[in-house]
Amino acid sequence: MTQTLTRHRDIQNWVSNRQGTPAIVRLRNTYGQERAQLRLRFANHRLPSPLDEQASTSPVSWTAWLAELDRQQLALQIDDEADAFALVERRAPN
Repeated sequence: MTQTLTRHRDIQNWVSNRQGTPAIVRLRNTYGQERAQLRLRFANHRLPSPLDEQASTSPVSWTAWLAELDRQQLALQIDDEADAFALVERRAPN
């Protein structure tokens, strides 16, 4: 069953229960502007990040990660049956 999590406590609990930690990659575009890309790292590598490339990630606090999640208007979409996740655009409630 797929769910979309937007509440900070729910996101942090889901990730922490799977031994995950927040991280951010700082990317520069062709104009030199920096952009933050959110990542989740898991100690057991059972849950690879869909964005997991060879880019170097920097661990950050949950406060900083969740603030960036809100700034980018993202949510965490999870599938507990497949034990998978993705960062998706947050949809406004109808």
